[in-house]
Amino acid sequence: MSDAQSAAETRRLLASRKLERVVVLGANGTMGYGSAALFTQAVPEVIFLARTKSKAEEGLGAAIQQVRSPTVASRAKVGTYDDDLASACAGADLVFEALTEDLEIKKEMFDRVEASRRDDGLIATVTSGISINKLCEGRGDSFRKNFLGLHFFNPPNVITGTELIAGNDTDPAVVDFIEAFSRVHLGREMIRTHDTPAFAGNRVGFKVLNEAAQLAERIGPALVDRVVGPYTGRALTPLATIDLVGWDIHRAIVENVYELTNDEAHETLKLPAYMDKLMEHGVLGNKTGRGFFWKEGKVRHVLDPKSGDYRPEGDIQLPDLSYIEAISDLYAQARYEEGIQLFLSSEGDEAALARKVVAGYISYAFHRVGEVTDTINGIDRIMGAGFNWAPPSVLVDTMGPGAAVKMIEEAGLPVPSALTEAAKTGKPARFFHHPHTNTGKFFVAG
Repeated sequence: MSDAQSAAETRRLLASRKLERVVVLGANGTMGYGSAALFTQAVPEVIFLARTKSKAEEGLGAAIQQVRSPTVASRAKVGTYDDDLASACAGADLVFEALTEDLEIKKEMFDRVEASRRDDGLIATVTSGISINKLCEGRGDSFRKNFLGLHFFNPPNVITGTELIAGNDTDPAVVDFIEAFSRVHLGREMIRTHDTPAFAGNRVGFKVLNEAAQLAERIGPALVDRVVGPYTGRALTPLATIDLVGWDIHRAIVENVYELTNDEAHETLKLPAYMDKLMEHGVLGNKTGRGFFWKEGKVRHVLDPKSGDYRPEGDIQLPDLSYIEAISDLYAQARYEEGIQLFLSSEGDEAALARKVVAGYISYAFHRVGEVTDTINGIDRIMGAGFNWAPPSVLVDTMGPGAAVKMIEEAGLPVPSALTEAAKTGKPARFFHHPHTNTGKFFVAG
């Protein structure tokens, strides 16, 4: 399709229906008010609903503070489920559900939505991994036809990567419209994924995060984040990311994947027992002030997973990791291929451990093609735009498919057939094809 035809098709889709009133359920939660704030930038009326009016007002206040835009307050209304849900849904073009990640809670709310919604009203869920088909199971034809997953990443005003997940009965025209609207009016990077556990981004990303959590019990969180953190271009190191997301959310995602899948990396998705034990004592990450790390003034303390105690980070002796600084210096000079080659050739247990994690990331991502997305392109885009990690194809292109195959083999992991073929034939010459993406932003070792 030519650019002109593509633009014409987008205009046709945007003209096919109007989105003038959006109702956000769970508007007091971080994803709820963040998503509601995003909608106010494109929709004339956004209704923030929560259990109580004070909770809805808290969500509105948080939304205003998050995006600092006067349009949030001018386009927002607040209300409660008991008093306002029925009338709000009856007039809504889109009902956007952002409740806690619990199947039964969501289904109970959808009972109420289905009873009051317009026949042509759209319903979207921001679930991070619950099956779209399961969420609309047993619903009427109209509900299922207009229901889909619209998974923003938190905070949505900053992170543009968005997964779009259709159910078996979702009208393709609805999917096409939501994709066009989200891309044009919400500024989203849209990635269509299949309705599989945790979809694409969380399926691949939380596998790596959980592997880091498993390693923390063996070598300690400080060393894990230092040796693993740099190489996928994370805005945050892996364990700091789990602290930010919340241990409870991390557990919900990995347990869902562990229970519902049985792939080649199944055991890396098993939640470490020490995390379960510490969660029983209220350790949930940043939301409770303590996770793998916590701060007292300017001093960061680091968890000992075996004892549950914390030590000042300055008291922890790390091995010689000067090779990381050498790689960082090369990256700073935009010498990415040289930096990757130094990463591949660095000696020592720590460098080998980092290579194993990165090899696992690449291997797992390429093996998910056909399962979570149609092509590696979808996984690449959600890892880049949703996680701010180097897309797996960027890493392969930078090191070369032959080197990627060797690294994966040395890690004792299964080699994706696409990489074996590329190493043998030289085709494709590159896996990553996004000419407007500056891949240098993903190389931030240091």
